[in-house]
Amino acid sequence: MEIVILRHAEPEWVKDGLSVDNPPLTQRGQMQAQFLAGALQDEHFDEILVSPLVRTQQTAQPLLSLKNRALEIEPWLEEIRNPIWHGTPQEKAEAAWKAQRLLASHERWQGIEGGERVDEFVERINVGTSLFLEERGLRRANSDLPIWQSNSDFDGERKIALVCHAGTGSVAICHMLGLQPTPWEWERLVIGHATINRISTLELGDGITFGLTLLSGNDHLAPDMRTF
Repeated sequence: MEIVILRHAEPEWVKDGLSVDNPPLTQRGQMQAQFLAGALQDEHFDEILVSPLVRTQQTAQPLLSLKNRALEIEPWLEEIRNPIWHGTPQEKAEAAWKAQRLLASHERWQGIEGGERVDEFVERINVGTSLFLEERGLRRANSDLPIWQSNSDFDGERKIALVCHAGTGSVAICHMLGLQPTPWEWERLVIGHATINRISTLELGDGITFGLTLLSGNDHLAPDMRTF
């Protein structure tokens, strides 16, 4: 099984100096989404699942159109929930993120005041990832290593695209790889806008594990189109 994690294209977080919640894509982001779809045009996907937020749905649309597929929302792919900053000066959000980065490492679990705690976000994505895999025939084994057991529903040839976010994508990857979580997963795994990330199953003698085969693949984007 291959899971292809596609980060959304560049969103318009700020318009006329004011923050935008659940933003659409910028004009450049729309172009990035088109290039992303073109890079995947020759690949078959058994499923294409999309986060419920606007920026992921707009990123997925060119790919869905190319594949003649309907939009399929997967709620657990939603990014960490920020405080409600919509309509406030962009400096307010910038100051909050700057203050977050200055916290001591363990204090970062608390997240930004008014938003989702980082530890709760990580737990949400870990549970979502585990349920996603279980529904497709993989259940975590009773082991201190990241081993999964398969059942009759598991199809090793299945390929699934997840159109999501830097946070959800990086936490899901770390969970599948068995990496100990940190409160800065999207800074530990730096995933650019409209990039391709691949993680595949690997058969062991006593089960199945995962290997990361591509992180933040951006060969389909010209240098001036690469944003983070």
